Amino acid sequence: MGQDFFYTTLGMTNLKVSKLGLAATYRPGKKAVYRAIDEGMNYFFWFNIDTQMIKVLRDVLKSKRENYVVATGAYNLIYGHPNLRRTLEKRLRTLNTDYIDVFHFLGVLKEREFKEETREELYRFKKEGKIRFVGISTHNRKFAGKLAEEGKIDVIMMRYNAVHRGAEQDIFPFLKKYGPGVVSYTATCWRYLLKRPRGWPQAKKVPDAGLCYRFALSNPYVHVCLTSPTNLKQLEENLKAVRRGPLSDEEMNFMKDFGDAVYRKKKSFLAGWMISR
Repeated sequence: MGQDFFYTTLGMTNLKVSKLGLAATYRPGKKAVYRAIDEGMNYFFWFNIDTQMIKVLRDVLKSKRENYVVATGAYNLIYGHPNLRRTLEKRLRTLNTDYIDVFHFLGVLKEREFKEETREELYRFKKEGKIRFVGISTHNRKFAGKLAEEGKIDVIMMRYNAVHRGAEQDIFPFLKKYGPGVVSYTATCWRYLLKRPRGWPQAKKVPDAGLCYRFALSNPYVHVCLTSPTNLKQLEENLKAVRRGPLSDEEMNFMKDFGDAVYRKKKSFLAGWMISR
């Protein structure tokens, strides 16, 4: 069960990926990144601030580039068009690689921000062989569902957790025809799922991070869930949990109940896009 659950194919890309992907947002250190590789993790989302991950990836990509799936991207500049080619070339130089597996247009909030000219340029990179697949990271679930239904995107990166389950209505039903890959993040809802909300009975347990990752990955439409550990110990705990496989019906019901409790109690101060389900 553990190995079968641990790997999957990233939608229509046909890339074999570990369902637990590593993002080094909180800089877990080189030892943790190497351990992730030793444990079979092969999906890495990185940015220029992740200096330790960059060093490790530069090392391992030298000889076995095809074994790793590297995702990065360029941030949407709401008040101006980013220089996508310059950003891409910088990413390629930084990793000393010929191509990026998934290149995302990041931080899209409104449909008008992901212009046709932007999509055309991203797909031009794909034709040139500098990227393999085009991705988007967005909190606008309805727009993501539209892109998926129209076959205009290869990979969607979006939040999905026991508190924010709106993708089950707005995105997942529209994946069937073209089958884009789905990468989720914020599995712990910025750690709110790891804290007892006011009113939650003391006799009832509180989820750990492992349950949160297993919740996301128990959904058949989620191919990869990103983890951002702060150290090696957290990484090892998350790996151990995910290898247990999907949640049981009892665990799933518990996570949904707890997610609803967190949503109700935190709604008053989770402002703007953070509260939409």
